[in-house]
Amino acid sequence: MSSLITYSTLLAAIVLEVIATSFLQKTEQFTKLVPTLITGLGYAGAFYCLSIALKTLPVSIAYAIWSGLGIVLIAAVGWIFFKQKLDTPAIIGLAFIIIGVVIVNGFSKSIAH
Repeated sequence: MSSLITYSTLLAAIVLEVIATSFLQKTEQFTKLVPTLITGLGYAGAFYCLSIALKTLPVSIAYAIWSGLGIVLIAAVGWIFFKQKLDTPAIIGLAFIIIGVVIVNGFSKSIAH
């Protein structure tokens, strides 16, 4: 599988997980049908896409990228759409996560199988 397909599939997994997590609170403990369906389908799609990416990427690297970027994106969604505040330590921590993902992708020899 080409690296473009691998990383596109991993990005799809991240986006689907962020969408699912964004709707999770709206499910009201899974009592609201539409948000529950979006959440369930989003998580199912995310894991399916992640499983495809795992054909090429080691699980440790794929999960590090998936969880790291997912954390940053869900923090951005919370800030933009839910008006949740991010203080300076939170922003610095999120920046470190981004730096970590860049280091893993740019310099780790673990990515190549």
